[in-house]
Amino acid sequence: MSRRSSRSSTMDQGEFILECKAAYLSMFDSIKEKIESQDSLLEALQQTGRNPSVKVLKKYWTNDIDELSFDDFVDICKKEPVTTSDDLMKAFRKIDINGDGYISLEELHKILTSKGEKKSKSEVKKMIDEVDENKDGRLDYKEFCQMVMSTTEENKKMQRKMMERKEKKKRQDIERRGDVSGSQVSVRSAASSVKNQEKSASKANVEFGNGIGTPAGSRKSSLLSIDDLPRPSPRVKKDKSRQGSVSRAHKLDEPKNLREWTHTKSKGSFFMEDGSLICHQYDFNLPDDSKIWITIQPQKGSRGMDSSPVDTSVFILRDRPDEDGNLLVAFTEHRDSRGKYGVSCDLSAGKYYIMPYTTGCRFKNRKSESGKEAKLVSQDKGGKYVITKSFRKVLEDIFDYSDLDGNGFMSRKEFNLFNIRTSGEEVADEEWQVVEDRIDLEDGEITKAGFLQLNELEAEDSEGDTEDLWTTLVSMGYNKQLVMDQACPFQLDVYTEDCDDAELDVVRVDSYPTYPGDLSFDDIISKSFIKHGEISRVKGMKDLCMYTYTNDGWATLVLDNKSHTRVRVELDCSRSENVTSNHDSLQRTLRVDPGSTVIAYHLMPEDDDRDWQVKCTETIR
Repeated sequence: MSRRSSRSSTMDQGEFILECKAAYLSMFDSIKEKIESQDSLLEALQQTGRNPSVKVLKKYWTNDIDELSFDDFVDICKKEPVTTSDDLMKAFRKIDINGDGYISLEELHKILTSKGEKKSKSEVKKMIDEVDENKDGRLDYKEFCQMVMSTTEENKKMQRKMMERKEKKKRQDIERRGDVSGSQVSVRSAASSVKNQEKSASKANVEFGNGIGTPAGSRKSSLLSIDDLPRPSPRVKKDKSRQGSVSRAHKLDEPKNLREWTHTKSKGSFFMEDGSLICHQYDFNLPDDSKIWITIQPQKGSRGMDSSPVDTSVFILRDRPDEDGNLLVAFTEHRDSRGKYGVSCDLSAGKYYIMPYTTGCRFKNRKSESGKEAKLVSQDKGGKYVITKSFRKVLEDIFDYSDLDGNGFMSRKEFNLFNIRTSGEEVADEEWQVVEDRIDLEDGEITKAGFLQLNELEAEDSEGDTEDLWTTLVSMGYNKQLVMDQACPFQLDVYTEDCDDAELDVVRVDSYPTYPGDLSFDDIISKSFIKHGEISRVKGMKDLCMYTYTNDGWATLVLDNKSHTRVRVELDCSRSENVTSNHDSLQRTLRVDPGSTVIAYHLMPEDDDRDWQVKCTETIR
């Protein structure tokens, strides 16, 4: 008997379409948006409980395919089966030789690296670290299958709830206006799917795919029609204050042939230290002229990060000023609904600096800390000091964030950057020799197990004193409850079309340096905000201007004082709607020196699911 072709054969057709739509809208703002890459197709199918192999994906994403519509996506879902609990159990039983319900992780490693679509050693290692919770070297696959099915069920329920909420909001907007004419429908914030992405449960899969649960019921008639309504062009109202509505359709125009470009990538992190921003910074060496595409996206930590994504952006700088004295080449202004920012530009061969940036609207300095301090070390029955399970989990996360090239190991350079961040010092040769002597390395690099062992040895050497361990945790952005609230990991991807040997090199983790001409990083980006912003002169000062710059994610206000005297300006942005800023208050007074520029405010939506509007007034004091 042939296997079912899809879940659609066992459910009402309308319910099946709704299930597909809920999954689609967990990634996009509208079903009119297109799937523009094979990776996006895989992610969309995984949202429905399907986990196709690369071979299956290539059947639908052929060389002549640039995009797929929602209807195409539904057709694929009809053809491809979802994975059930029985499917998972059957797959595991085939490799459970003695039938005791457990699988040796060594055997699982052997199977996944030798059969079918082979996984790399680092991929399998990461998978094993995720599922082997008690570190006994065995996988209880019945419990694992139950966890997979439960996670997928919760994921689908969340998708349906979020879809219903978005559709309800659309209906309310239409009812308030009475029709859908372009002159009457207001602009919407187009980041509504971000929270769904952040709140969706993690997808667990071990080559066999995700399971799928029964979706919650919903009202079919209303949910199937709203997305077909026309989208009007946005309008911005004007009044006497500094005002701007910053609600745009968030979509990155990824190059069509990006799969053919050369790709290099790196992880990194932002750190908040005494109110100052510190981050990984990069050199980019381009041997040949090329068009490039760069994206940056925050990575949600295993614990503690906000549901709303931290805004992340990238500024590309020359290593020396051009003939006009400019260092800035380009920066990311556009984003998608999941918080990924991207920029495309043509670069001449040469050396560049790639500088990650965040405005500080969502990534802020911790105000205070309360609560019970987590336990890091305990003693086993033999009196030996060991690290606790919760501390072990955090250390595993720290290892993953510090493994900048994502190969599953920590090189000496990566360990050196980690050490600079946690102790302020580089790793000397004799210190690295100690590491080599005390733990086993693999191809000269530290494994995750070795990294944990180093911390176990430190706990044992210090006889349970956790002062140095806490220094490491605080430096990596964790609070006393082991929640990461002062660090934000990110993923940086660089694509080059015409150059196959470009090099992306992590050179430091530090605050921003001073550039040629004694320019600070704020000086450089202020010039760009002025260049691309809307100008207005401050009343009573002909040589004092306010520039308002907006992009897909935030708005920035810059004061430019061209006079010969220092001025004191009082800014009031308290009438702004649904905004958060990089300062504690929406009212502040600034002193602007003669001939200088000051970034007065960064502002962005407090709630991505609601409209937001910037309204600011300024007064000379």
